[in-house]
Amino acid sequence: MIVITTKNELVQKISEIKNDNKTIGFVPTMGFLHDGHVKLLEEARKANDFVVLSIFVNPLQFGPNEDFDSYPRNARKDEEIARLAGVDFIFTPSVLEMYPKKPTYTVTVGSRVDVLCGRSREGHFDGVATVLTKLFNLIEPNRAYFGMKDAQQVAVVDGLITEFNYPIDLVTVPTVREEDGLAKSSRNVYLSEIERSQAIVIYKSLVMAKQKINQGMRDKEEIKSFISSLISNESDGIIDYVEILSYPELDEIEIMNGKIILAIAVKFTKARLIDNITFEVE
Repeated sequence: MIVITTKNELVQKISEIKNDNKTIGFVPTMGFLHDGHVKLLEEARKANDFVVLSIFVNPLQFGPNEDFDSYPRNARKDEEIARLAGVDFIFTPSVLEMYPKKPTYTVTVGSRVDVLCGRSREGHFDGVATVLTKLFNLIEPNRAYFGMKDAQQVAVVDGLITEFNYPIDLVTVPTVREEDGLAKSSRNVYLSEIERSQAIVIYKSLVMAKQKINQGMRDKEEIKSFISSLISNESDGIIDYVEILSYPELDEIEIMNGKIILAIAVKFTKARLIDNITFEVE
């Protein structure tokens, strides 16, 4: 496994791979790797000749009151996890390497961002799209791997790849969960012991709401109220949103049919947790 910190070295290595007609699977992350990331790497390892992992805490994704400086980092542990997962290259640039000066050009995302997390994180997905554009151009992957835990990000990346005509297959991987159903996340470390025990209600509410829909419930507000009541009754978390939208378009729906997403964000003392499920409604 090779750790690369500069764009020039990365481009050279990628050129060698391309000249040998080898395929590249790419997993972009902000580090502090957990089992969810490992699953992405394992899927990339199965289907590609080379696996490239990027670890870059992207400042463009963070708002003025968000946790860029305190975002968890552990480079040594990340490298060991990557090595065990069969990664070939880790690209770990500095902020100065990625943005040597204030960006003159950025990507503005015009749809799929005014709902869910995007509603309260203005500019966040512009930052995601901008750094992915840079990374896609540098790495030229055949396949890019994203977890469905952040389904809105997946929807945005789907649009980015489609509209910019990137010859990249977007591979989505189901959310990796703890045994009790809590979605694995780098931010789970911020939960107190009590909050950790309460947080399982998030996924529980999604599963129960899906069951009600499958049993015939179609009133969107009734379903949202059911989810909200369950979370409020079984946790001290403050609900940021409960949404039911089309997927991947993330449009408001009047009639519940086709592929939809049930999505939740809940704020605890030091952590904001998100979760979702997507499924077809007939």
